[in-house]
Amino acid sequence: MGQVSFRIAGDRAYVTLDRADKHNGLTIPMLGELRRIADTLRGADDVRSVILSGNGPSFCSGLDIAGTAANPLAIARNFLPHPWRGTNTFQEACWAWRRLPQPVLAVVHGHCYGAGLQLATAADFRFATPDSDFAVMETAHGLVPDMSGTVTLSRLLGADRALLLTLTADPVDAAYAERIGLVTEVAADPMAAAEQLADRIAARSPHAVAAAKRMFDRTWNTGPRRAFGIERATQLPLLVRRALGKH
Repeated sequence: MGQVSFRIAGDRAYVTLDRADKHNGLTIPMLGELRRIADTLRGADDVRSVILSGNGPSFCSGLDIAGTAANPLAIARNFLPHPWRGTNTFQEACWAWRRLPQPVLAVVHGHCYGAGLQLATAADFRFATPDSDFAVMETAHGLVPDMSGTVTLSRLLGADRALLLTLTADPVDAAYAERIGLVTEVAADPMAAAEQLADRIAARSPHAVAAAKRMFDRTWNTGPRRAFGIERATQLPLLVRRALGKH
């Protein structure tokens, strides 16, 4: 039985970590499920937004290190990168959500640690309960964040704060996370807040939304000249669609 549930309601997809008794500690099979669901959603033109959440007391306590370490062959097999994507299974389980044309909103409660934090930061927006907490836990286990967190954390926080959270592995509360930009909004009902934003975005052109998401991803950390070229290349097909009355 899968430990990541997936349903579509109207124009919205809900993807939910469902290993509540383990605070949604991620296993290798769960990473595969996340990647496969994201692949399915990439071609779902009727889906306008995706909401990631977790059942039970926490969004995600991180990678199930004990369970994963018990199968070194599986680690080795999934550690190798896919040549056409440039990511391995661990990385793609998070980065796949950045690849989607739809906006992805993470709804966080309880603990959001390690691999769970890297999954949440791969979303476009994060909504959290006031009592949630966040930590880059890997160095506490003698490891480093290697599930796309080096990119997403530094983009959100800047290199210094990303490194600070990584080197200390200290948990931070939701208020601090919001203040430094790790969280988009702290809300008593983060699911409702996420759904309200999803509704607002759904009122816009799906082509413009997808193009804007792709454009910001491609222009981050590039020079102005290249960024302006990407802007023009992104805008041109939208102008054509608008001229044809298809916006």
